[in-house]
Amino acid sequence: MPTTVTMPRLSDTMEAGTVIKWHVKEGDTVATGDVLADVETDKATMEMQTYDDGVVAKLLIGAGDRVAIGTPIAVIAMEGEDASSANSAKPAAATAAPAPRAAASTDAPVVVTGTVVMPSAHADTGARARISPVARRMAEEFGVDINSLRGTGPGGRVIKRDIEGAAARKGSAAPASVATYAGTTAGSHGSTMPVVAAPAPAAASSMPVVAGLGSREVAVSSMRQTIARRLVESKSTIPHYQVSMRFNMDPLLELRKMLNAQLEPQGVKLSVNDFIVRACALAMAQHPYFNASWAGDRIIIHGEVNVGVAVSLPAERGGGLVVAVIRNADQKGLRQISLDTRALAEKARTRGLGPEDMMGATFTISNLGMYGVDNFTAIINPPNSAILACGAAAERPVVRNSQLCVGTELDATLSLDHRVIDGAMAAEYLTTVRHNLENPATLLV
Repeated sequence: MPTTVTMPRLSDTMEAGTVIKWHVKEGDTVATGDVLADVETDKATMEMQTYDDGVVAKLLIGAGDRVAIGTPIAVIAMEGEDASSANSAKPAAATAAPAPRAAASTDAPVVVTGTVVMPSAHADTGARARISPVARRMAEEFGVDINSLRGTGPGGRVIKRDIEGAAARKGSAAPASVATYAGTTAGSHGSTMPVVAAPAPAAASSMPVVAGLGSREVAVSSMRQTIARRLVESKSTIPHYQVSMRFNMDPLLELRKMLNAQLEPQGVKLSVNDFIVRACALAMAQHPYFNASWAGDRIIIHGEVNVGVAVSLPAERGGGLVVAVIRNADQKGLRQISLDTRALAEKARTRGLGPEDMMGATFTISNLGMYGVDNFTAIINPPNSAILACGAAAERPVVRNSQLCVGTELDATLSLDHRVIDGAMAAEYLTTVRHNLENPATLLV
């Protein structure tokens, strides 16, 4: 019998997906690892690969259709199989996005300390979970309950990456959401994080929306719906306040120019943002409450310093923003931070980030300086306690050594969770960041 390809589960919170573009057509020959389609989840647009060799016998849904996880979307005939038998397969019916789960109070988080328990694809039938031999051996090795997993392989089969994902989460808390701009939730490895369900979207405004002449409607993507929901959650549950500081960037720009000239033969080009990531990470190690999360009756200080960097996506990949995570940023030099940031940004804008690339940020940086923005404020990514919004490093009239001159300065604004960080703590943290940036040689060691 031909193999039925179902809508895979591409993120921990994904409940449905939209096929943005098919990369194959009926009759095409495919091999394991080939990209079948671009699928939009609630977090990003990601590539969907095939895990079988064969011929595409039938595409069951069209581009733009949204279906639930596990819904048949294509049929692949294996070698020696009759592809014509796939013609009897019924096209999948498009479905609306599942309703959000009921809100949970952030003052009473649910803490999970074992393996993340996901709804089983076989819970309704009691059937034995389908799993590849390699995945079964890995599950036994890592102590993962395969019946608690929803497979992302063909026909809902549990495959290697499902076990790897569950093993990586084993012993840490279940993330409430994979990182989307203003929505990072997973904690750092080895820490216990609260699982807080996102609240239902706010009721529509009582003020009617009247479409004027020439107006047009634009469908809201899954990612934009998630961004909207997470923004409302963050602003309605976290007591935000802001603290700003201005940095003298002349010493840093001079050092950056010298380093880039020396590193050019190696193809390395350090950005201002690389220095900011390094400066913030080192300051987080000195000020642990900036590497912490509010957990109702306690504050969790994370063991790893993982800095999230907001990355804008092009329109062809659905637009929006995602947070790419630089792990253990306090232990990495400028060169490695630069390489990691560029690789993640390129992956986000071409193939799409995987869940492992977006989980675990403990602090976030949003930089709009490259667009010429002077300053702005950002919304905190739960369960982070702070996010730094950076403007452009611009020339301004300044007073230095009691003399009026032209200097390059950068405005930075921290948005903070007042439950975790007080104003004096914010001032001390920014003072440390400023010292790091205005004495950039300290970032080299």
